[in-house]
Amino acid sequence: MTALVIAEHDNASIKGATLNTITAAAACGGDVHVLVAGHNAAAAAAAAAQIAGVSKVIHADGPSLAHGLAENVAAQVLALASGYSHIVFPSTASGKNTAPRVAAKLDVAQVSDITKVVNASTFERPIYAGNAIATVKSADATQVLTVRTTAFDPAATSGGSASVETTAAVADSGKSSYVGSEIAKNDRPELTAAKVIVSGGRALGSSEKFDEVMTPLADKLGAAIGASRAAVDAGYAANDLQVGQTGKIVAPQLYIAAGISGAIQHLAGMKDSKVIVAINKDPEAPIFSVADYGLVADLFVAVPELTQSL
Repeated sequence: MTALVIAEHDNASIKGATLNTITAAAACGGDVHVLVAGHNAAAAAAAAAQIAGVSKVIHADGPSLAHGLAENVAAQVLALASGYSHIVFPSTASGKNTAPRVAAKLDVAQVSDITKVVNASTFERPIYAGNAIATVKSADATQVLTVRTTAFDPAATSGGSASVETTAAVADSGKSSYVGSEIAKNDRPELTAAKVIVSGGRALGSSEKFDEVMTPLADKLGAAIGASRAAVDAGYAANDLQVGQTGKIVAPQLYIAAGISGAIQHLAGMKDSKVIVAINKDPEAPIFSVADYGLVADLFVAVPELTQSL
């Protein structure tokens, strides 16, 4: 029984979500192999070989895999799939784009967003916005899984000594093509990997107030900035800052929520945070039900005072 983890990388280094996924794959039992599919990605393959718990790295290198197009990556996975009992993706935008294509071609049921491995064929996953946990047992010969990375500790990036095996890259499927990227440059930590997150809600009232109140606090804490869906929908914050069921799932060491009421969709994205601090002037706000520390106060007074005292 061997699991194949599909690595996320930038052709030079392995992204953090892959480390959590490797931990989940190891819990399935048996060996863990990692597929690094890219172009000029030898450095990423070498980095994958150093990850603790990895027994083999498969390096597929070619222009068709340069930008991680889901159609081509899925074809690469399918070319290797027959040798594996588990094919495991991180539950990221890329993983959720590729995994269903692999499952459909293999004619198996994908088990999505797993948070616990009970045994090799049984998994737990959240349903109803995380208000219930379903235990799913799959009878398929090949398990195609996506992993909620916040539910598993990351594997160590050193201590491994896996062999690196080269395999031929698949030809371009011709079904999609890479046109370009507009990448927002940000000096802050990536939201899904940050240890501290400060999030603002609709109560901030405007994008100017959002920046004026939340940015200094984030600067003091070296934190990533998040937002509720209501704040994003109102135009106070960018889409990529949204935390919640329809945004990003986070589990930092510290999560500070200012002016966020705590709708069930938002709680689903952050309730696994280690310490939750809520600031809201409504004492009945649902956010206080999950908060470790709650402050009933006007955020326009409390947040600047907190920032100043740090």
